[in-house]
Amino acid sequence: EGKMLVFVLYLIVTIVSIFGGYLPKLFVEKKGMEPYAGRMRAMLIFAFFPLLALFAQPLQGYSIWFPAIIIGLAGAGHQAWSANLLSTIGDMFPKSTIATITGIGGMAGGVGSFLINKGAGNLFTYAEGQGAAFTFLGFEGKPASYMIVFCICAVAYLLAWTIMKTLVPKYKPIIVE
Repeated sequence: EGKMLVFVLYLIVTIVSIFGGYLPKLFVEKKGMEPYAGRMRAMLIFAFFPLLALFAQPLQGYSIWFPAIIIGLAGAGHQAWSANLLSTIGDMFPKSTIATITGIGGMAGGVGSFLINKGAGNLFTYAEGQGAAFTFLGFEGKPASYMIVFCICAVAYLLAWTIMKTLVPKYKPIIVE
């Protein structure tokens, strides 16, 4: 059953993320939106997918399939978000700067990943040491720390979308002289 759970999880990610790359095109061609507006709308839709992760841990008691499906949908939202985010670089920046901007973004993602993994590891170790004294949203010990991480991941995309929309409210190509 474990192999089937992983297969279904990745199948969801694959299918939904392919659609995620197509969704902005639908907004542009069918709704007549500007490409940036279409991408931002798609990114907003996919920013809500990780909120489903808040239900993965509480629903595990009913069936192990719930977390697998939920995490698959959250992962698909992440993948679709990433595809659209990387495409905005090509839309906004001159061709001569795309590799540099993408590299800077990749580096920031790597540093962020390191910090999140280090922080989560410290949190898990601390929670495990505290046992039942460490609680969060009805969970105790290490499960409470997992719920904290799920909560952070769940809201991160909406926060990132808000920051991006605040910094770039309307499409405007960046000119490098």
